[in-house]
Amino acid sequence: MEKAEGLPVAGYRAQGEQAIATVNHFKEVEERLLRDIDAMRDTAEGPRFDPRWLSIAQTTLEQGFMALNRAVFQPSRIRLPGDEKPE
Repeated sequence: MEKAEGLPVAGYRAQGEQAIATVNHFKEVEERLLRDIDAMRDTAEGPRFDPRWLSIAQTTLEQGFMALNRAVFQPSRIRLPGDEKPE
């Protein structure tokens, strides 16, 4: 299995092709759901749907998919300037 370059973000390691494919799949599923919410929000028939609950649904879905993607990529905590060096 070929390794991809790590993200240029502290705490993220290089990811394998399977992990990247999995997260890309979840990103596509997320985008389809978000577009459904957008369509519900932009309906020409007037406010058929409660905009407050649409916003809650969108935020909750985004948080859920973020958690799912973090479960795959498993970012780690980082060291900050001034942290003690491990023994």
